[in-house]
Amino acid sequence: MNSAAELLTPRQPPVGRLDVKQVFQPLTSREKKYAHDMARAAWYGSRIIFNQISPESTLVFDLILELYRSCAGDWGALAEQVSVSANSMQEFLEYAAVFLGNIGNYYGRGDQKFLPRLPKEDLQKLCWVSKTAVDLFEQVWRAVYASRPSSLGYPSNVAQSSYYPGDNWITAQEVDVISNVLQRESILLENTRIRKVLNGTLTTYDILQASVVIDDELPYREIKDPEVNGIIRILRGDHAEDLTKVCNCLKKAQEYTANTVQSKVLQQYQLSFQTGDMEAFKQSQRLWVTDIKPTVESIFGFVEPYRDPYGTRAEFEGLVAFVDVEETKVLTRLVDTSAKYIRLLPWAGNTCENDGKGPFEKELFVPPDFTSLQTAEYGRERPAPPFIAPSEVGAYMISEYDAFYIWVVLHELLGHGTSKLLTQENETTFNFDFHNPPINPLSGQPITSWYRPGQSWTGVFGDLATSLDECRAECVGAYLMDQEDLLKMFGFNESKMTATDKMGPGTQQGVYHRQFSQPDPHLPLVTAGQAHFAISRVLLDAGSGFMTTHHNTSTQSLTVHVDRSKILSHGKPALGNLLLRLHIWRCTADVVACRPWFEALTKVDGVFAEWRKTVIALKTPRQRLVQPNTFLGEDGVVTLKKYDATVEGMVQSWAERGLSRSEMRIKEAP
Repeated sequence: MNSAAELLTPRQPPVGRLDVKQVFQPLTSREKKYAHDMARAAWYGSRIIFNQISPESTLVFDLILELYRSCAGDWGALAEQVSVSANSMQEFLEYAAVFLGNIGNYYGRGDQKFLPRLPKEDLQKLCWVSKTAVDLFEQVWRAVYASRPSSLGYPSNVAQSSYYPGDNWITAQEVDVISNVLQRESILLENTRIRKVLNGTLTTYDILQASVVIDDELPYREIKDPEVNGIIRILRGDHAEDLTKVCNCLKKAQEYTANTVQSKVLQQYQLSFQTGDMEAFKQSQRLWVTDIKPTVESIFGFVEPYRDPYGTRAEFEGLVAFVDVEETKVLTRLVDTSAKYIRLLPWAGNTCENDGKGPFEKELFVPPDFTSLQTAEYGRERPAPPFIAPSEVGAYMISEYDAFYIWVVLHELLGHGTSKLLTQENETTFNFDFHNPPINPLSGQPITSWYRPGQSWTGVFGDLATSLDECRAECVGAYLMDQEDLLKMFGFNESKMTATDKMGPGTQQGVYHRQFSQPDPHLPLVTAGQAHFAISRVLLDAGSGFMTTHHNTSTQSLTVHVDRSKILSHGKPALGNLLLRLHIWRCTADVVACRPWFEALTKVDGVFAEWRKTVIALKTPRQRLVQPNTFLGEDGVVTLKKYDATVEGMVQSWAERGLSRSEMRIKEAP
């Protein structure tokens, strides 16, 4: 278990700035108004995320905003007024910036809690500035300073999850049983939370469904099932106040949509958020993918399940972005030639079937909608990574940015865009030749498993689904980065940088820097950490000294060395073998073979547990970006405001969004 000292907010956390002025200014007046209303919807939705992270996060958020309001952002004057030292004031601002940058008091990557450095007594003094701040402090200070729970996960002594709120801990087995019942009842899980209630000998499982509509007195629906030792009640109205604000902004944005498809997407969003109907959300996504390359891109809804320990309940997401036209042209060329690169992936084999892509790939490649969005302006020089040998730092730093950009592009387009789930649609219909099934390249025999009617990828693989898919997509990106013509497409040629220059950072720092992201050694790795640790393990096992490490416990140093001359001969085949396993198991719904193998591969024990201690000790805080705001003037003109890349700028940017409960209610008053 982590000590309180290990959980303290990092000093001088790196803060950068997201600069979209170059792509915002050319927008038409109509497009700017559309972007403004959509951005407002996204920011109102952020309050839902705070509520999904921890019970105290929304109150901490309101406390930060109240302190800003009380001193009008003049932090020096506030510190002097309440006799708090400049050092403690700075520690509060650093905590506030990290909190806002992560949208909650747990890190977005690693799910570890972080604590303020300033003493509780000094935070209390800061709150003397207003009665509202005092009241908020009294409600949250114990949770803010508590070192346990220290992680997100199933409720226990060391972990908590706001997807399963309340004082009565729910077990993983109970969650699994209830989730299966809900799916049989055609209730999708993404926008739900489960609250376990004990009343004498009766156990009730309240399914809190996100919607504007509130079921105040009676449950919307009650379910009794022989597998459940209790009653399941469906209660709509979770996040109702925040979803109301989101829907109001989406309705305003409809006045400025670029086409009827965008308008229909927003209609379905509103229907889903108002009623809790996830089928309406699915329809919004069917429409969304047909809105090809909009100038202002957006996505809303309960989308990403990474932080639910069960792997299905999803965090709310609101994204609004502007297209970088020139970079999008490059991505278009990649997609247009995608079949060429898909044929190089290990499951294609040496076959003419399916245009050379094999039976485990879709006949028609349908990429995720792709546009290059927004540009980050960094506020400081990038430091050299801590795990790279000094002799290799120069080559690493030259290649790092470009390598990771290409890796991410391949990950998103060809990683998440590939694979065919072999499925039985009904008693007689299959999307493959059932009488002459494909040969499983792992066994050399015909496949024996596939998705049955009503089954889905996430339903079959459960808590493993997101980690497996991220690992598979990461492997696709790394596996293809040696293709010279692909690199030339992105503007690189042999005279500027070789393919192994591109693959070096991907096989080195990329996997090690994030592999131990779960802070508590007794808990399983979180999604990104599990995926990268799996890749690290297979590369270490590639043999012939391809990847080696030197660990010195006395100096707390861990150095990773990659023999670049062996990237293509040893590193790539090792990635290919991992990629083939994950892909075939995914396509054939073979969770029985997958689970024990992948869980053993990603278990952090033995020497890896020792390495983990050093990685945690040496880890550097992630940079958080200060994002701009848009404002609609009385003259009907939308302006963009940027903020300083500082902790003060981070707090100011959030404070000027009008998201405190008091501000939101004042705006609604007649």
